[in-house]
Amino acid sequence: MASKPRKKCDELMLLANIGPAMRADLSALGINTVSELARKDPDELYLRLSALTGCRQDPCVWDTFAAAIHQARTGEATSWWKWTPERKRRQAKGEFCNRRGK
Repeated sequence: MASKPRKKCDELMLLANIGPAMRADLSALGINTVSELARKDPDELYLRLSALTGCRQDPCVWDTFAAAIHQARTGEATSWWKWTPERKRRQAKGEFCNRRGK
């Protein structure tokens, strides 16, 4: 019995909060490795994805980017909703994903 060829492991899919849809978003943003993701900023990714798709993304997308970047940088997996209070704090101060007050 011939064995099937092994698929190359997609390291981004191994991150806690990355499923097929978010993986597709990262690919569209030109991010294909954990090391590339570790060098990114969640505000930058959120704004670029909104521009790329032509529509405002759900704010939870930012939460997911923040969690994935944190894991890429530190190795610590956190739930995406752990980042929601930080986003909401920034939203209340008018600092969420605007070009002036990151």
